[in-house]
Amino acid sequence: MRVWPRTLGMQLIVVTAVAVFLSNVAVAFWFELGSEKLNENALTERLLDRAGSIATLMGSIPPKARDTAARALTSNIWHFELRSGKDLPQPMNANEEKLAVRLKAMLSPKVAKLPVTVRFRDETPDDRLEHKHHHPRHGMAIEMTIPVVRNTQLIATFFRPPLPPWPAEISLAAIVAIVVASAAAAYIARRVARPLSKLADAASVAAGGGSAPRVPEVGPDDVRNAAIAFNAMTDQVTRTLESQRQLLSAVGHDLRTPITAMRINIEFVDEPELRERLQKNLDELQDLTEAVLSAARGTGGEARRQIDLAALVESVCADLDDLGEPVEWNGHAPAPICCRANEIRRAVRNLVENAVAYGKKADVAIEETAKAYEIVVDDDGPGIAEADRARVFEPFVRLEGSRNLDTGGSGLGLTLVKAIAEGHGGQVIMENRSQGGLRVRMRLPRDAATA
Repeated sequence: MRVWPRTLGMQLIVVTAVAVFLSNVAVAFWFELGSEKLNENALTERLLDRAGSIATLMGSIPPKARDTAARALTSNIWHFELRSGKDLPQPMNANEEKLAVRLKAMLSPKVAKLPVTVRFRDETPDDRLEHKHHHPRHGMAIEMTIPVVRNTQLIATFFRPPLPPWPAEISLAAIVAIVVASAAAAYIARRVARPLSKLADAASVAAGGGSAPRVPEVGPDDVRNAAIAFNAMTDQVTRTLESQRQLLSAVGHDLRTPITAMRINIEFVDEPELRERLQKNLDELQDLTEAVLSAARGTGGEARRQIDLAALVESVCADLDDLGEPVEWNGHAPAPICCRANEIRRAVRNLVENAVAYGKKADVAIEETAKAYEIVVDDDGPGIAEADRARVFEPFVRLEGSRNLDTGGSGLGLTLVKAIAEGHGGQVIMENRSQGGLRVRMRLPRDAATA
């Protein structure tokens, strides 16, 4: 179970609330310790003074009246009784010894020569019942044995109640501080997190090949400057891409015109062998020109629309099968996806044609996960070494080695496939099959419309 929030806004609110809570606890604890120490000193002074005064009083009244006086002075927190007999010094710890010394100082010099004992003990309800007094709260008892006259001691017991809980005012102040600080943190988080979230969404759209929307230039200066820079960057990229598309269109038109003219002129060449070589060179130049233009245009020139990916792949396989190519399609249920259909068709056709050209056959299927569809193309060829799998996506790289279009192609097919897949927020993965041959996966996210 994830406890720590993932969003910036919630993290800021949680951190602020925890910081305010801990600071309030620390301050309250600090003042409570100081107040407790002062109260402790004052309380100790009062109880020693009262015990000493009562012992002095007992020594000044007739012996027969002392028990009556002790009972009369007993209260809810004090208990007094007299004990006769010789009192011997009792062992005490350091704190008890300090209080005994202070208590002796309050007695007359004659009485102070006799033993004075102070003992701390935990008081339980049963103990209190033995004293026949009801004490509403359980706490510590301080028992003082003070000489009244020789062979008579006053046993004065003070029942100290437990420390009261923190006042409700402190808890209420802490709650108010946490609420106010959290509200302030939420306001700041909103001003920071919302522009950043929109910036991230726009960057995701741009990364998927789409036209990134403009990011609102609001928020603190740092966030606003980031939005301004992002908008300026996307504007520049859009202008550059549009300029490239226009230039490529012009180049394509200008290249096709002389190629067409050269085809016409070839018809006037009388030597058949020369005419055939020139025709073949022109075909190669025509194919290479079209491949270069398709790869350079990449993605983004077509609007996205909802299609059935399974039907599209099946139609590509059927077209190639009609041409006599060894292509096998493994049927799949409808696979709805929003994409640039013509680009996906071109990429699938390139993958299948590569499998047929280099692997003798193409076995095509669609696999799906919760988040993506995978177009899988298997062949029976020699596979590709792991060191070459990244290199085959580079322009004009052909592992076959020749420059013959019939055997090696233009070297741009996989470059185009990679550009189309990444333009839809996907990727292309190659792996050698254990039974031989190559497997190529073109992964397309189901939510490709927002990729």
